[in-house]
Amino acid sequence: MVASIVMIPGLGSDAAVWQPTIDALGTDTDCIVGDTLSDTSLPGMAARILMQAPDQFALAGVSMGGMVALEIMRRAPERVTRLALLDTNANTDTSEQRARRESANAAMANAEDLAVLARPAIANMLHPNTSAEVHQQLLDMAVRVGADAYIRQNKAVMARDDLRPVLPTITVPTIIIYGANDQLTPVAYGEQLRDNIRGSTFHIVTDCGHLPPIERPDVVAALLRIWMTNGTHPLR
Repeated sequence: MVASIVMIPGLGSDAAVWQPTIDALGTDTDCIVGDTLSDTSLPGMAARILMQAPDQFALAGVSMGGMVALEIMRRAPERVTRLALLDTNANTDTSEQRARRESANAAMANAEDLAVLARPAIANMLHPNTSAEVHQQLLDMAVRVGADAYIRQNKAVMARDDLRPVLPTITVPTIIIYGANDQLTPVAYGEQLRDNIRGSTFHIVTDCGHLPPIERPDVVAALLRIWMTNGTHPLR
């Protein structure tokens, strides 16, 4: 039987951020990329994805997608068989983080050329050795998603609830994956997830920044295969 994984993209992203990992997983896995581009809040995104998803599914979210995944765990934990959280953050924004988001939204709203604006931001997200091809894929994605969707998502992230209370309620097999060189969501956030989700496993991906599914898809796919086939969680 082919297993289903619902994959949730991050801020300003679409299915392209997961596509290299999907390709690496091959035909043994039915990968469904959730829609985060149509709603104005993380709960709204979670509700839409639940409507699109099968009755039972494994769940993986990167960055903002991990926040949406935690919203899903709060709303419908009985439907999720396994959870993967990649480079995400369960806390609310600090005042400094909020100020950066507001500045980014203002820049996006006033940008005459999104590619020019996005290029340095993408470079900051990625490991320095990331290929030019991945840089271009992310640049094309940023332009495709557009300023309006980015601003809408960023406001939704700023308005999110504190998701830390969800963590100790999680009882499904959980894998936490972080890029070792993530400058946006440092590894300490992953350690917080590990320490508060009982029985979770924590993996640091070397030579990787904020987006392991597109930076190191072979490594992520290998970790997800193990996660999909390991034994029943001891708390389940």
